[in-house]
Amino acid sequence: MPVPADWPTTEAEALAEQQRLRELVEPYGPGLAEGELVAGVDVAYDDERDVVVAAAVLLDQASLEVVEEATAVGRISFPYVPGLLAFRELPAVMDALASLHQTPDLVVCDGYGLAHPRRLGLASHLGVLTGLRTVGVAKTPFTFTYEQPGPERGAWAPLSDAETGEEVGRAVRTRPGVKPVFVSVGHRIGLDESVAVTLALAPTYRLPETTRRADSLCRRALAAAIG
Repeated sequence: MPVPADWPTTEAEALAEQQRLRELVEPYGPGLAEGELVAGVDVAYDDERDVVVAAAVLLDQASLEVVEEATAVGRISFPYVPGLLAFRELPAVMDALASLHQTPDLVVCDGYGLAHPRRLGLASHLGVLTGLRTVGVAKTPFTFTYEQPGPERGAWAPLSDAETGEEVGRAVRTRPGVKPVFVSVGHRIGLDESVAVTLALAPTYRLPETTRRADSLCRRALAAAIG
């Protein structure tokens, strides 16, 4: 999964690329089926040393046991600009995914898919570039609004664009009485299916096991890279 040779290096180029790719997102498709493999990806930085580390952890969707894991270390490829974080993170993420010996049936990203001002967060961007099914599960609602879902596990409320009223994702309660996570379609999966996948991957904690495992791995890998 190589990074395209014409990877944007300026904000104007990145904005134009987002506008182009957003038309290629497929916001529909199945969730996880029995026997399929699901990957979690996450990224950690050391800006002072210009180092970015990505981790990809492949889980069995039924047992949530780790099947395989991989990391990638590189230089930060894009400046920090809100709404354009995918251009900083995707080169390393794609390298980590490419290092896996098995191809995931679905990738869960610690971030956004369609819940993005230009409807192309990291999950959607990754899905379009790789062709993989992707879901975004974020810890915060970014610039969007929502009502609190019910207190029980599985309750959800629409995540909406205040200007257009469009539902761009859902605030989903993965644990009773614990603040929700923010689920959005990445690519080749529907919103109902994205919510179901998130709940299946978060039987015990607020965050999906994919995110928890990838976060832990990339932090360890960053410490090793700069140590």
